[in-house]
Amino acid sequence: MVDADVVVVGSGIAGLTTALRIAPFGHRVLVVTKDVLSAGSTRWAQGGIAAALASDDSPEQHLHDTLRAGVGLCDEAAVRLLVTEGPAAVQELIELGARFDRDSAGELHLAREGGHHRSRVVHAGGDATGAEVERALITAVRRHPAIRVIEHALVLDLLRTEDGAVAGATLHVIGEGQRDGVGAAAAAAVVIATGGVGQIFAATTNPLVSTGDGVATALRAGAVVRDLEFVQFHPTVLWLGSDAQGQQPLVSEAVRGEGAVLRDDAGTRFMRGEHELAELAPRDVVAKAIMRRMHSTGSPHVWLDATSLGAERWTERFPSILTSLRRHGIDPVHQMIPVAPASHYSSGGIRTDLGGCSTIAGLYACGEAACTGVHGANRLASNSLLEGLVLGRRIAAHVGAHLEPGLPPPKPAEDGRPTGLLGADPSLGKRMSAGAGVLRSATDLAEVGRYLDECFATVDDVIPADLQSWQASNLATVAAVLVAAAARREETRGSHWREDFPNRDDACWLGHLDTDLDGDGLHTRFVPKEA
Repeated sequence: MVDADVVVVGSGIAGLTTALRIAPFGHRVLVVTKDVLSAGSTRWAQGGIAAALASDDSPEQHLHDTLRAGVGLCDEAAVRLLVTEGPAAVQELIELGARFDRDSAGELHLAREGGHHRSRVVHAGGDATGAEVERALITAVRRHPAIRVIEHALVLDLLRTEDGAVAGATLHVIGEGQRDGVGAAAAAAVVIATGGVGQIFAATTNPLVSTGDGVATALRAGAVVRDLEFVQFHPTVLWLGSDAQGQQPLVSEAVRGEGAVLRDDAGTRFMRGEHELAELAPRDVVAKAIMRRMHSTGSPHVWLDATSLGAERWTERFPSILTSLRRHGIDPVHQMIPVAPASHYSSGGIRTDLGGCSTIAGLYACGEAACTGVHGANRLASNSLLEGLVLGRRIAAHVGAHLEPGLPPPKPAEDGRPTGLLGADPSLGKRMSAGAGVLRSATDLAEVGRYLDECFATVDDVIPADLQSWQASNLATVAAVLVAAAARREETRGSHWREDFPNRDDACWLGHLDTDLDGDGLHTRFVPKEA
């Protein structure tokens, strides 16, 4: 048993920012991560961080663009918090050592991405923003004397006190010269910052560690999860063939921001007329337009034409993407890029308030694992890294105000969690992509639902409690929530697209879907949006 004041689960921008902001209050902080510190989604972020930093921009304009992308379901107070505190949060990251790209005058170079009406995205290394942000944060965490790091440890379940508050978490320690086994970390506060759920789909931009562990852990403890049906599919992911699975190379939205256009097999630029911003429309609009064009032409992909950028611009602005494409036999300076939508970002997650508090005392959530109300039905490009910065600071402020450092950790009650596990099933991703991917219908969702019911009917106590089995159980749990919510929401809104209900329906569906889990299974209920 390891003692701490606060356990932060996850090592992306959200988790590391939270740890760094909590530590100065005098708390002992333990960061737990399933792999190494650098293995999460943050390092893969190509675009950057959106913030109103330019003289011709303002938080109010950033607010407007975010609300518009969220299609009626954003919490305006949460968005206002994000855009107002965002510029200072970016400046703090710079002071921490993050080196962002600058123009010839030494000013931050601001790019423009889909859904934004202003150039407001700071970036690093052209298209390597995530790697630079990660470098700066990891360096700071490693140097901080109050922050301890445990790598190669998967959080299994939350420990609870007799009155239901958090008392820490159980851990499955993985290899790295030590025997696999279960341990525990005792603490009065736990922050879930484990990232997304992308691996429930066959093709995703998410790394292999994105298996929904934090969301599943919170569900098993009784926390409420909100709006998991809103999974954003990035429009321009390199198409590697119909049988490709797992993490796929992303072609950043910023490439379209620099002038790249989308074409079909006939060479037609089909985004004109779809939206006033054409290729720079919000991601759900572009992804749906691509899928419609693929269906009408029978092609498994469309083409991203970025040949107009030229060799110098490609090399300077997108060196990482250029290297990746050439590694796959495509030279974007002279060739069009085959692209298709793939799972990218979950706008839903553990329901929190503006302090990052979940529905369980002492449990916080931040980043992609959380549903703060910022993203609504569809995330605005480059708001995700900003959310990690801003909400990490908010959680730290709440912990600092409500948790006295140095106290003995609370005593956990007897652990009554279920012990059954699911064996790994490689067909889950294909089934989810086919039935609950970009295009959804009652028939397809019901079929996936029956498959998941069969999975849970065969839960087995004798399956080895290894990493793969825990991840399989977490993936199936999160998939079941997503399918239940997607089946319940009978409309098309943002990143949720129902073929059998093609229109947005504010009369019936202007609200959220909250799901919890108890001994009787999952319970999903509609919560109307507050006026």
